[in-house]
Amino acid sequence: MTDIKDRKDIELLVDAFYGKVRTDDLLGPIFAAVIKDNWPKHLEKMYGFWETILFNVRAYSGSPFPPHAKLPIEKQHFDRWLKLFHGTVDQHFKGEKAEEVKNRSTQMGMMFNHKLEHLRNKV
Repeated sequence: MTDIKDRKDIELLVDAFYGKVRTDDLLGPIFAAVIKDNWPKHLEKMYGFWETILFNVRAYSGSPFPPHAKLPIEKQHFDRWLKLFHGTVDQHFKGEKAEEVKNRSTQMGMMFNHKLEHLRNKV
């Protein structure tokens, strides 16, 4: 097993992960309702997002939080997302970048969940 070293590896990770998400009983219906048949566009965006995060390549622009703010998601959804994501990383990769992507995803999940709770408690 090798580390995540380039965009091709990111594509493998993202494709394998979202393959699991699409069939997951908790996350699958939420993604299906939002993404519908636009998976290629979503996957391309995720490739760019993780390439930007891991390799500091300007492959993604935008703000990832606002699209999530409207979704019917709670802590259990973030927990499942992280479990599937980390499991997919561990299934395919080992090394410094693999650990970094798991750490960064955990931080993002915690931040997104915290921001969503804050927004919902203000209403």
